[in-house]
Amino acid sequence: MKRAVLFDLDGVLVDSRSAQLATLAGFATSALGRRVTVADLPAHAASTPRQRVMADLGLQGEINEDRWDAATATATLSCQVFQYVRETLTALRAFGVATGVITLRSRRRLPWLLPPDILALVDTVVCYEDATPKPAPDGLLLALDQLGVAPSEAVFVGDLETDVHAARAAGVIAVGAGWGFAGPEALAQAGADVVLPHSLDITAALLLLVGIGQRSEEAKRS
Repeated sequence: MKRAVLFDLDGVLVDSRSAQLATLAGFATSALGRRVTVADLPAHAASTPRQRVMADLGLQGEINEDRWDAATATATLSCQVFQYVRETLTALRAFGVATGVITLRSRRRLPWLLPPDILALVDTVVCYEDATPKPAPDGLLLALDQLGVAPSEAVFVGDLETDVHAARAAGVIAVGAGWGFAGPEALAQAGADVVLPHSLDITAALLLLVGIGQRSEEAKRS
């Protein structure tokens, strides 16, 4: 029986909170013609849709994607994948567990955050232009269809309430990444099946959730 672990990108695989805030401030500075610092951004700006943040700052109308690209490309130069990522993706592959990433990032911006060696460990990626964004389950279901995995055999790791809602709507196990943007309490309140407060031992936890860890322990005892 084939199994899968799906991941959100920002805040889960990539430590991008500072970069997200810097992108918002840099874009706002360019678009509004005045200096906007991270401190000037609305509360919870990193986990709020960008259009709403810009509206709160006084910018009306559509976001200029060329300006957004420039701000994003500069800010994401400081991004790093979390330490657990390479080890966990490698272990999942070794146990035959398929992996996928579902992100609100566009496909052209994906390589700005994930280096080639990490992308090579992921079996499928669903980006903003591929499916209706979360909290709709469409992206998760598309990834599972591409992987040939039933929702009942899958786990989705996300760090926002919308990730939890998408997982539950798709019928997969919702795992809250407490080290990400929303925090453990918000994820628990959103209805996550499991909340991991930090990324320590995440590999063992994910293997257990997809039934691999249990089989391994049984094999050791037999």
